[in-house]
Amino acid sequence: MAKSLFEQLGGIYRKESDYFIPCLTVSAVEEQPIGTWGQQHLDYLKQYRKATYTNLLTSGKLNTYLADINRQAQERFERLIEGLKQAQGITEQLKEENALEGVQYLNNIRACAREIVNEEIIYA
Repeated sequence: MAKSLFEQLGGIYRKESDYFIPCLTVSAVEEQPIGTWGQQHLDYLKQYRKATYTNLLTSGKLNTYLADINRQAQERFERLIEGLKQAQGITEQLKEENALEGVQYLNNIRACAREIVNEEIIYA
């Protein structure tokens, strides 16, 4: 009997009753923390980009991909916060003089930065 393409590429089968089942394994990769940004992107992939999610999952690259997305998003978020603070003139002196107003400005800046990161990286 001629070998299948799977066997030609080094694959093996195991016999279960009257059936031959291919022995498939996923290579073990080191799990990396994916963080909140990575988790949001994972949810997005599962819901709206199922083919991309399946390809990354079956190739064993999903965790690495999500960890990279998390790193990129966190770096972008931090850069945006610093840039927006400078653009709006938020200084340590303002925070010391009027703490409540400083907190309001910072919360607004964080919300704006979060929306930008979501638009550019997470849901793109």
